[in-house]
Amino acid sequence: MNPAATTPGPLALRVQDFSLWYGNFQALKGVTVDIPKHRITAMIGPSGCGKSTLLRSLNRMNERYGNVRTQGAITIHGKDILDADVSVASLRKEVGMVFQRPNPLPISIFENVVFGLRSHLPKRELSPRRLAEAVESSLGRVALWDAVKDRLHGPAVKLSLEQQQKLCIARLLPLKPTVILMDEPCSALDAEGIAAIEALMAELKETYTLVVVTHSMAQARRVSDECIYMLLGEIIEHRPTADLFTSPQDARTADYVEGRYG
Repeated sequence: MNPAATTPGPLALRVQDFSLWYGNFQALKGVTVDIPKHRITAMIGPSGCGKSTLLRSLNRMNERYGNVRTQGAITIHGKDILDADVSVASLRKEVGMVFQRPNPLPISIFENVVFGLRSHLPKRELSPRRLAEAVESSLGRVALWDAVKDRLHGPAVKLSLEQQQKLCIARLLPLKPTVILMDEPCSALDAEGIAAIEALMAELKETYTLVVVTHSMAQARRVSDECIYMLLGEIIEHRPTADLFTSPQDARTADYVEGRYG
């Protein structure tokens, strides 16, 4: 079986024979995978397997760390995002990122949501009405509007962790991304917060494509449509989530999902 077999249906992005080195250390080895549109694809595997490195490669976030070299291609809308003429700022509008711990900016809730608009659009296009509509729409989309509409100009850091993570997702939406990357987005939350973010993820996939790294196999089974198992910088298996967990095709996948490894 090809562990990264082509997924039927329209694709959000395609990774082809992609390798990445941090200095002399090769973190990813010839990764090939198709990510379908409007689905949740989870990446699982033991610590250090390369799943977060692969996730960060999808919007070139790894370049922030320096001493990074890549080979291969990552294609979105028919364009290799690794080409020299690609604007990284524009790419990160298209492919947004949510991190392990909520990271709201130390400014108001309102200004967090419009931060991207203020950064990317000329001031003449940012009427008060447009900004207000963007805030209400984005906060409504993440089920946060009713809770914060009376304190929009209060500090974002005063929100609960669950609300902060929802705000970080809302902050992406005014820029109209097509893909949202999530790196263990529930790791800092309690059970109630995890349930809320997972429910939000299920709703967001109707509009966006989600790629999620999670340390929790239970979470991967609950939320994802497709699942990728990685080991030592390689994709071992990529299948519909139910199939990967109930009838893995590779013994290494079976060992991991059945708790014999990792």
